[in-house]
Amino acid sequence: MSLPLEIDVRSVKQMRDAGQTFTLLDVREPNEIATAAIAGSVRIPMRQVPARLAELGEKSGRIVVHCHHGGRSQRVTHYLRQQGFLQVQNMSGGIDAWSLEVDPAVPRYE
Repeated sequence: MSLPLEIDVRSVKQMRDAGQTFTLLDVREPNEIATAAIAGSVRIPMRQVPARLAELGEKSGRIVVHCHHGGRSQRVTHYLRQQGFLQVQNMSGGIDAWSLEVDPAVPRYE
């Protein structure tokens, strides 16, 4: 059974707080990550994902993908599912929503 395509930031925070095992994949560019990041994220820029699939581990593992607002991460989520990673979800609203709803210490940017 595959998971819903989208997951909200509060649910991701609850998963982290509960100690659930999953990969939080940040597909933003290095300059964006230098401005704002979520600790513990695996950082692979969107354009590098196809060449770095092996870094994501088992295809049965749970992955939550995020970017700035959710557009790039949604494309990566679809791509990963097409590659056989069925437990992949897009974090709705991206790191911007994370900053607004979960951790205001994470800076917002344009």
